[in-house]
Amino acid sequence: MGSVARAAAAVAALVLVALASVATAQMESCNGELPPVLAANYSGLACQPVWNNFVLRYHQDKNNVLRVVLSSMYSTGWVGMGFSRDGLMIGSSAMVGWIGKKGLPHIRQFALRGKSSSKVVVDRGFLVSNDHDHTVVVQQAKIYLAFQLKFSYRLTHQHIIMAFGNSIPVKNKLTRHQDKTSFTFDFTTGRASVDGSFPYGLRRAHGALNVFAWGVLMPIGAILARYFRRVDPLWFYLHVGLQFVGFIIGLAGVVAGVALYSKIQADIPAHRGLGIFVLFLGILQILAFFLRPNADSKYRKYWNWYHHWAGRLALFFAAVNIVLGIHVGGADNSWKIGYGFNLAVILVAVIALEFMLWTRWSKNNTSTPTY
Repeated sequence: MGSVARAAAAVAALVLVALASVATAQMESCNGELPPVLAANYSGLACQPVWNNFVLRYHQDKNNVLRVVLSSMYSTGWVGMGFSRDGLMIGSSAMVGWIGKKGLPHIRQFALRGKSSSKVVVDRGFLVSNDHDHTVVVQQAKIYLAFQLKFSYRLTHQHIIMAFGNSIPVKNKLTRHQDKTSFTFDFTTGRASVDGSFPYGLRRAHGALNVFAWGVLMPIGAILARYFRRVDPLWFYLHVGLQFVGFIIGLAGVVAGVALYSKIQADIPAHRGLGIFVLFLGILQILAFFLRPNADSKYRKYWNWYHHWAGRLALFFAAVNIVLGIHVGGADNSWKIGYGFNLAVILVAVIALEFMLWTRWSKNNTSTPTY
């Protein structure tokens, strides 16, 4: 027991040392000296670590001029701080700084009018400032963005957006961010809180429900219908059950998407249009179940043709729209890798089962069964 106690005490001591180191590092991030070139105009600012290794120094005077120094660890690329009226990226304005390929500092205002590079417009936005008040300094692997902004009111709770990218902007064109965050910052108390304006949970629900429904359940149901009809009638009940459950879950995903669109008014017509088209095909497939002719009906072959191809089109465009949604939604790599792996497994399974099916048909010389 003595050795166990000593081991536990050692572990506890290591944990306390680690916590103390983290706390010290956070304090040093604010207690460290500013570069000498900034000391004259930006000394005496309030300081607060806000995100990752981002540190915000700030002060707003009686004339509502806000002095800001944003610092972060830096090797290459760009760093930005945006001011938003509603917590969303679109419609906000940002101060972005970087060191160019020739070693020259750059800091410019950008109007964030959309998520594509063409809609991030340099030297536009609602922030009021003078260019000569802006400075970018790199010292000891840290970048410092210093700027002054004039507001018509005293800032209290302000929606803030922060982001960084690893690629150096060329001709003032920002590359896609490597990471980003949004929060509400209280300039009177120095407290940052998670910004609830952007419905991240709703976005995740919309994506997860549709990926599970259209990307997992329905493809499995279609595979059962085409390749396992020898297991009769089990294949039919499994096929119908999976497609109905998938459609209900997918419909819930569509409802989440409509609610998400009403909140953020995202300008993604291709994703929205494909989603409506896939939902329309899904509704036709549900109706087809109730309108299915008897097996000996002369209309059955037309129903089979319609049901097969409408289902294949729905699954194909659903897969396209899932990939598009992951892209425009700015999902992290876990979504891309997860759905990519899922899609690869389904495609390999379909190819293998299709080969086995055609081999069996050629041996038996039988026609395709109907259902």
